[in-house]
Amino acid sequence: MLWPRTIVQTCVVHLLRNSSPYAARQDRDKIAKLLKPVYTATTEKAALERSAEFADAWGRKYPAIVKLWGNAREAFTPFLRFDTEFRHIVCTTNAIESVNARIRRAVKARGHVPNKQAALKCVYMAIMSVDPTGKGQAHCTTRWKTALNASDITFDGRLSAARQ
Repeated sequence: MLWPRTIVQTCVVHLLRNSSPYAARQDRDKIAKLLKPVYTATTEKAALERSAEFADAWGRKYPAIVKLWGNAREAFTPFLRFDTEFRHIVCTTNAIESVNARIRRAVKARGHVPNKQAALKCVYMAIMSVDPTGKGQAHCTTRWKTALNASDITFDGRLSAARQ
């Protein structure tokens, strides 16, 4: 199945997650280590070479993983055209998933939500609990500055034009 181009940014994360069920537990770290050069390659040609190396090493034992990455190649290769800083942020979904998990946990603990306003308040309180001081964590936001600069260049000034 080829994924639509609109979700290219999540393509890498989903490819990695969908690869692990096919692999034995003792091989998952080795497979992830060998797949990293595929999605961190600087060019499409380099990614294809790394993908071929992966297929040579693990293709006989795990042909489903090789097929999975091969089928997603058309959706995955546009991702390689972005700067490395931008790609790093796109692949780092831990912060987003952490907030979503906190919201799910808060809603589940609440149980019944009588109306829309109560649901919004529950979500608001869950989000505020992530950073109760409101000052933000410096170590989490510093990586985003390089991605913001790369995005502004990649998208030809559309971000800076929107802020004016």
